[in-house]
Amino acid sequence: MIEIYFLHLGILLGIYLILSLSLQITFGYTGLINFGHMAFFGVGAYVSALLMISGLPFIIAISLAGVLSALTGFLLATLTNKLRGDYLALATLGFSFVVYNIFINWRPLTGGALGLSGIPAPSLLGLDFSSSYSFFVLIAIITLLVYFLIKKLVDSPLGKVMEAIRDNEMATNVLGKNTFKIKIISFSVSAFFAGIAGSMYAHYITFIDPSSFTVMQLIPIITIVIIGGLASLKGTIIATIVLVLLPEPLRLIGFSNSLIGPIRHGIYAIILLLILIYKPKGFFGKVELE
Repeated sequence: MIEIYFLHLGILLGIYLILSLSLQITFGYTGLINFGHMAFFGVGAYVSALLMISGLPFIIAISLAGVLSALTGFLLATLTNKLRGDYLALATLGFSFVVYNIFINWRPLTGGALGLSGIPAPSLLGLDFSSSYSFFVLIAIITLLVYFLIKKLVDSPLGKVMEAIRDNEMATNVLGKNTFKIKIISFSVSAFFAGIAGSMYAHYITFIDPSSFTVMQLIPIITIVIIGGLASLKGTIIATIVLVLLPEPLRLIGFSNSLIGPIRHGIYAIILLLILIYKPKGFFGKVELE
């Protein structure tokens, strides 16, 4: 029983890591305040769940989850190209509400507020990943692969242009860089990996509904990114481990599950405020949150 509990925490760590690392691409490295990240997460979850329920293999389901999430990111980047700062934040927040309402109201496809149940566990190359141990191995491999790909991206010349856009978009434009194209790539790649995280979440929980993809669920992810530090993958990893494990002692104290959720979000909000006030760069960040 204890072993299953720790495997469960490890699986959640993997999903949160993929989600947080992917948000760093837009938020930390490109300087785009993106409050629509849970929409990409939700698109990935629903696409992958629906495809596997329909009988398609897991490899196709997770691939299309990433691709369709990337297309959603492309759409958002295109629609918000002229916006900066607070206006971009509000637009991405509105986009998140739009996607949430699609999940709620497109009942024949998404099941509406009742959600989707009976989502199959992943299977790949004849291997079944329905047990906690096998799923942990799968999420560990995918998380390491995602980290490696994001690390290669941010260390590449393209990653340096992203950072230049974050620091001074006008100067980057003057130097002849197509900032619109770079921002589209940033949103699309970030959304792709968020969709992968959503796919893994859906197949692990085996049930999803729109409440899993609200703006409130974004608070822990933003808290992780800001506490770890903008444009710091190392900080993101450390912050994810700390913040995912931080509320767990509440279970040992005897708090009910109905109370742990609100308390956890309250803890995250307080930590976020304290970091913004006293350590704007986070613990390992390269830039301050403006």
